[in-house]
Amino acid sequence: MTMDFATSQSAFADALLDADRPVPDGIVNVGGRPDPARFAVYRNNVFVGLTKALAQRFPVTERLVGSEFFVAMARAYAQGHQPASPLIMKYGDGFPDFVADFEPARALAYLPDVARLEAAWTDAYHAADCEPLDLAALGAVAPEMLSDLRLVRHPSAHLIRSRFPIGSIWSAHQEEVVSPVSDWGGQAVLVLRPEMSVNVHVLPPQDAVFAASLFNAATLGEAADAAFAAAPEFDFGTALVGLAGLGAFIAFQR
Repeated sequence: MTMDFATSQSAFADALLDADRPVPDGIVNVGGRPDPARFAVYRNNVFVGLTKALAQRFPVTERLVGSEFFVAMARAYAQGHQPASPLIMKYGDGFPDFVADFEPARALAYLPDVARLEAAWTDAYHAADCEPLDLAALGAVAPEMLSDLRLVRHPSAHLIRSRFPIGSIWSAHQEEVVSPVSDWGGQAVLVLRPEMSVNVHVLPPQDAVFAASLFNAATLGEAADAAFAAAPEFDFGTALVGLAGLGAFIAFQR
């Protein structure tokens, strides 16, 4: 029975990423016979390309585990995850979750969150350009109306909260010589691109709940209440001006 074109394409793609599958029907040599050796070369080229794409998107993750380990982990990911977009810079959106379940990497408990930070960096880099919220506009709002406002997150802004110092780990690995991280407390990291460059900021610990609440569409009043409950030392004005000043928002809604 002849397969339709869509089924044939799907079978071809599945065979490319699974070395246990046979050569797809229709892939033959000049003699009309299946050619597994030649197809294996093509299959390997695909794996190499996807592995390189992951290494480019997750360079700190690669440095943390070493090139050989990363290649093995990336190939394992590629075998079960075909690209969902023709834009190769989007490949690996699910890689951090894969790393979290990758048994050989379990000893590095901070690795998935570092990968999440790197995925956010790429997303921020390719996000839509948008003018950050003008602090003067926010300052012009009557104090009694502030608590009911909702802030609109900048398209590039991502917040990654971790029980590990992922911002410090990422920062240390931006240098050729990596300095050791001395404080292993958890961190909340804001990744965003308000202008030309992607910025990575470690937020004050007491501001983490506030930022997370605002990113989840809470009003300023609701976010402040949650932050005070989590950290009595939280300062509403300082946190609000700080986040807005970093470019985390583009507008407010009443």
